[in-house]
Amino acid sequence: MDAATLLLIALAAVGVMLVLVIKVELPAFVAMLMVSMGTALVTGIPLANVVPVMVAGMGKVLGSVATVVGLGSMLGRLIEVSGGADHLARTFTEKLGQKRVVAALTIAAFILGIPVFFDVGFIILAPIVFGFAKVARLNPLNVALPVGAVLLTVHVALPPHPGPVAAAAQVQADVGLVTLIGLIICALVGVVGFYATKLFKLDKIVLGDSPASEATIVPTTEVEAMEKRHTVPGAGTVVGLIVLPIALIMIGSVLLTVLPKEDALRPFASFVGAPTTALLIGLLVAYVVVGNKAKWGKSQRSSISDSALPIVAIIIFVTGAGGVFGNVLVESKIGDALSQSLTALGLPLIVAAFVISLALRAAQGSATVAILTTAGLLSQAIASGGYSPVEIALVTLAIGFGALGLSHINDSGFWIVTKYLGLSVADGLKTWTVLTTICGLAGFAITWGVWQVV
Repeated sequence: MDAATLLLIALAAVGVMLVLVIKVELPAFVAMLMVSMGTALVTGIPLANVVPVMVAGMGKVLGSVATVVGLGSMLGRLIEVSGGADHLARTFTEKLGQKRVVAALTIAAFILGIPVFFDVGFIILAPIVFGFAKVARLNPLNVALPVGAVLLTVHVALPPHPGPVAAAAQVQADVGLVTLIGLIICALVGVVGFYATKLFKLDKIVLGDSPASEATIVPTTEVEAMEKRHTVPGAGTVVGLIVLPIALIMIGSVLLTVLPKEDALRPFASFVGAPTTALLIGLLVAYVVVGNKAKWGKSQRSSISDSALPIVAIIIFVTGAGGVFGNVLVESKIGDALSQSLTALGLPLIVAAFVISLALRAAQGSATVAILTTAGLLSQAIASGGYSPVEIALVTLAIGFGALGLSHINDSGFWIVTKYLGLSVADGLKTWTVLTTICGLAGFAITWGVWQVV
């Protein structure tokens, strides 16, 4: 099947899915499975392989997402129900002022997101975001969207995240230069995302059932009464519980970066720094610390922790279905057809890096796959082009910013954000998809500007 036909099939598949979810109002989980199966059949994936390809796509995503979402949500639920999130929000709002809350959280997300995968960071910070939104009387979207955007920005552009690290290795970029230049550009992109969020008419959006809308709202008087009884975790304790899993992940990432491949500590660093291990340790510490402070019995601790899982079940299933669709698009060679077509256009190197990565991101959903594929396609051109180390680092960043934009229905991250916040698919496309694309374009524009100077 030729490239043009494959690309038309991909566009048609996305269009049909949007119609089914938005117009027909079919459950997103069912719609994605139907369209995934239809796309697999139409693109010529052998009949016997259609379901295995779908199952593999579900497994690739849920292997990590289900565990992370489950543990992260349970950790957040303990902090939330104990009144700790509200207490932290009130403490910081009183010190910073209501107008500085969103900016402060966005800056914190930028710092905390450097060592942590996007989905892990978003899920850990979600209860804190909701707590701050309630106390400051803000729409949760005003806080969550810039926080999510800055987390995704550092995820696609900065080491030690897997996409940028692997891309740097493929194009032989200096990881130190990528990190140094990327930190400055990502900070500027975070500012763009912060102000871009203000352009959306968020107050007109009605949020559906979600962790944002179903978050336990502890009345101020009740929190104050709990504080008098000394049963509410202090602000320092809550911050410590949030930072603990992030610190473990960071320690693991740093050790894996600096230790030689043969070092005996590498397996330990890999184990401790894994999101599953870090979140499990964080949850167990919160189970003891928060439970003891709130004076909960064993059964109450267990029931509160378990109550987080039904709320996020739909997030897990829909995110898995997004992985199914993405895997079908990869296995059908639609991404390969697109990348070959774009490579043949003869664009300037840095422009090609961004455009190919952006197109692959839109076509198959995964930012990491888009980054790795683009880096592989351009590695020979970079190696033979006589570019300076700074120029190669800038090309690597352009690839990353291409993978930042156009997060939509074939991206598992799109479903994590929209379902956590209670956004409909249409509202998610109008806000999250547009915001990530604005940030991606801003990142590339700054990178290209630096390219012109050097």
